[in-house]
Amino acid sequence: MTTASTTDSTRAPIPAPLPRITTKGVRLAGIGVAVGSLVWASTLALFGPQSESSFGTMMGDLGGLLFQLGLFGLLAVQERTVATGPKRFWRVAFIVERVLLALAAAWSLLHAFWPDLALLPILDLFWPLSMLGMFVIGVAILVKGRWTGALRIWPAIAESWAVVCVPALAIAGPAVGAWLPATHLLVGYVTLGILLAVMPERTGAAAPAR
Repeated sequence: MTTASTTDSTRAPIPAPLPRITTKGVRLAGIGVAVGSLVWASTLALFGPQSESSFGTMMGDLGGLLFQLGLFGLLAVQERTVATGPKRFWRVAFIVERVLLALAAAWSLLHAFWPDLALLPILDLFWPLSMLGMFVIGVAILVKGRWTGALRIWPAIAESWAVVCVPALAIAGPAVGAWLPATHLLVGYVTLGILLAVMPERTGAAAPAR
């Protein structure tokens, strides 16, 4: 016969709740997303997604790195406001996404200064993988409806960057390379960052303690 104490001891531990984020924290993260996305959009508009000059390539990589750093703040907001729901699956998904994004950011940094490193082709795979992960999270936010107003739909719009731009660049090449990635960033991530900065309460974040 199983006792209550034995049953309790064999249960999986319940993860501790994440610390909540305040509206001030959401605003700061939103500013980071908007600034990083705007810088990357600028480098894409000036040099294109595949610049033929080493300087243009370095600027594009560093712009992409700044964008990726902003995404870490966005992930923190999404996770701490439980935007995708409270299931353990999403706790794990955010961990996986951070790993993918960190590896993609490592590619951006290394490619900017040491573009001939042998491991770069492997790290390069994590750029699209990390962007696909962001898209999955954006769709989940749309479906769950925990964020409200424009902030419910804008993550899915912003985080569709990879599923829109990567196929378009592969098919059309230079015909869209000069404007589509930068325009999508402006409409998507820059706007998302501004929305987070302007209406952080729509995420369910707590007001700062007085």
